[in-house]
Amino acid sequence: MKKISLLILCVLGVHISFSQANKALSLIDGMQKKYKNMGAFSANFSYQTDGSATMTGSITVRGTKFRLKTAGQEIFNNGKEVATYIKEINEVNLAAFDPTEGDLNPAKIYSFDKKAYKTSVLSEAGGVSTVEMVPLGKTAQIQKISLKIGSKDFSIKDWTIVNKAGKKQNFKVTQLIPKAGLDDKYFTFDKKQFPGVEVNDLR
Repeated sequence: MKKISLLILCVLGVHISFSQANKALSLIDGMQKKYKNMGAFSANFSYQTDGSATMTGSITVRGTKFRLKTAGQEIFNNGKEVATYIKEINEVNLAAFDPTEGDLNPAKIYSFDKKAYKTSVLSEAGGVSTVEMVPLGKTAQIQKISLKIGSKDFSIKDWTIVNKAGKKQNFKVTQLIPKAGLDDKYFTFDKKQFPGVEVNDLR
């Protein structure tokens, strides 16, 4: 009798786990479809790393192209090259764009490959679902990611990344603005706009 009870519990556990994974994938699908259908958008956000001061930033995304502004630096990605401008020293580093490189940053949160993670729904409250994602790849530099997604409108509220060392970084979306008609030039670094800038070409 005890063995039968344990078997039933195991079956129920597998069913619940499978159901939670499907729900998590459905939420991620809805979220990514929402932002993809916008074509282009801008988002303002705040971010904090392990109790440090809260800072603000903004990002504009169109496909693989993005322009990201955070404290002290601005990153331009035109889909071919990435230019990282450091304001304090008026310097820019140019590198070839590798779409597979980097962790789940604000530029990739809407387009990451969900198949690369084990997903589950941790909680649902106040119209917001918290989805946990654990990387399946052994070489991943992060332990897990938690996303807070609107259960009905699929808008992303915030996300927390925990790296291999246990360090947490949290991002909160404060404003979302659909954009249209953005020119490619917006995503390309133009040194004419930064007089005296030192250019380090690392390509």
